[in-house]
Amino acid sequence: MYQERGFLASMLIFLIVRFCSSTDTITLTQPLKDGDILVSNGKTFALGFFSPTNSSNRYMGIWYNKVSEQTVVWVANRDRPITGSTGILSVDETGNLVLHENDQAFVFWSTNVSRVANDVFSAQLLDSGNLVLFQGGIYSWQSFDYPSNTLLPGMKFGLDKKTGLNRVITSWKSGVNPGVGDYSYKMEFVGSPQLFLYKGVTRVWRTGSWTGHGWSGVPAMTQNYIFNVSYINNNDEVVVVYLIRNSSIFSRLVVNESGTVERLTWHEAEQKWVGFWSAPKDQCDGYNHCGPSGFCNPFKSDSFECDCLPGYEPRSPQDWYLRDGSKGCKIKVGTQMCGSGDGFVELDRVKVPDTSTARVNMSLGLEACEETCLMNCTCMGYASADVSKGGCIMWYGDMIDTRTFSDGGQSFYIRVDAAELGTPLILFSSKPSKMDHVFESGC
Repeated sequence: MYQERGFLASMLIFLIVRFCSSTDTITLTQPLKDGDILVSNGKTFALGFFSPTNSSNRYMGIWYNKVSEQTVVWVANRDRPITGSTGILSVDETGNLVLHENDQAFVFWSTNVSRVANDVFSAQLLDSGNLVLFQGGIYSWQSFDYPSNTLLPGMKFGLDKKTGLNRVITSWKSGVNPGVGDYSYKMEFVGSPQLFLYKGVTRVWRTGSWTGHGWSGVPAMTQNYIFNVSYINNNDEVVVVYLIRNSSIFSRLVVNESGTVERLTWHEAEQKWVGFWSAPKDQCDGYNHCGPSGFCNPFKSDSFECDCLPGYEPRSPQDWYLRDGSKGCKIKVGTQMCGSGDGFVELDRVKVPDTSTARVNMSLGLEACEETCLMNCTCMGYASADVSKGGCIMWYGDMIDTRTFSDGGQSFYIRVDAAELGTPLILFSSKPSKMDHVFESGC
C-alpha cells in the first residue's frame, strides 16, 4: 500500500513538474495551437493567437498577462495574418519556429535561422517578454532582436557590430492592423550615435546625442528617471538598454501609428496605461524646423519660435517675416570668421545640432576641444561628448535641428568672430519675465 502511494505521489510530482515546465515552452512534440496560450514562468507575459478589435484576422503575438487591457508588445506575422483559427506555432525538424496552418501548405512566419545542432530544439517565453529559440541548448534567435512597435525593459536597442543587426521599432499600420506602418524609430551612427523617428524616409524627430546621463534632446531623462539606462558603445555593439528600477512597474516605449514615441506605464489602481513621456511635443521638436544654423526657442517673447544661432542672420528675411524658418540662416554680412579674436558663445540647456556633420574625439577634454576647434577654420562649434567620461564633438558642416529647453539638454559652444563676442544672446525661459544670459568665451 505504501509502495503504491509512494509510486502515485512520485508520478503526481513528475506530472506536475512536467506540466509546469512545459507551460512556457514549445518543443517538437508540443506545438502551440490557436486557442492555446503560453505563459512565462513568472506569469508576466503570454504568447498566443489574437485578433485586433473588429477584425477576424489571427496573429501570433506576445502580450502582458497581468494587465487587464490586452496590450500586445510583439507580433510574428505582422503582414501575413491567418484568416481562420487553424494556426499552429511549432518547432520543426530544422530547429526553427514556424507559423503555419494544419495542412502546413503555407508558412506565415519563420525564424529562418541556420541549424546549429541536431538533437534538442525548443522555444521558451521568458518573463522579460522575450521569446527565445534554442537549438541543442544553444540560443540561436530571440524576439528581442526583431521588435515590433514596442521597446521593453531589458531589450537592446541599437547595433550589433558583429552581425550588422540594427534593431528598429516600427509602428502598426493602425490600431486594428499590426502590419508594418509608416513610422520607424532607430539609431543612426554617423558622428555621435543618436535616435531618429522617421515617417518613411523623412526624419520627424531626433533625440540628440548621448550626454553621459541621457539624450540631449530628452530632458525628461534625469537622475530620478524610473529606469537605469545603460549606453554601450564598444567594438561589439552600440546600444541603449533600459532596466526598470521597480520590477512591479510595467512600462513600455511605443511608436504609435500617429507618429509619436510614447513612454507608457500601467496604473494598477485605475486599470489603464498612463502617459509618462512622449515626443515630438511642440514645433521645436520637429526635425530641422528652423533650417540650417537656425535655433528653435519656444520661450521667445514673440510667437515665432525660430531664431538664428549667434553670428548668423536669416537667409531669407521675407520668409522669416512670414514665420517660415525652413531656409535657415547664414553667417552675418561683414563677419570676419577665422580671424584674430575668434571665440565661442555658450548656448546652455540645448539639444545640440545633428551630429551627422560632426566628428567625435573621445580623447579630448572640453578645453582641448575648444583649442582644437579654434585652430581649424572649418570647425563651427563643439560640445562635450560625455559629461561623465569626457570626449568632444566638433561640427564641420551645417548645424541643424538645435533647440533650447527650460531644463535639461547640455551646453553647445558656437564659433563667432570678435565683434559677436561682445553681443550677449538672450534666451527666454518658460516664464517670459525671467531671462537667461548665454555666456561668452574667447581665447
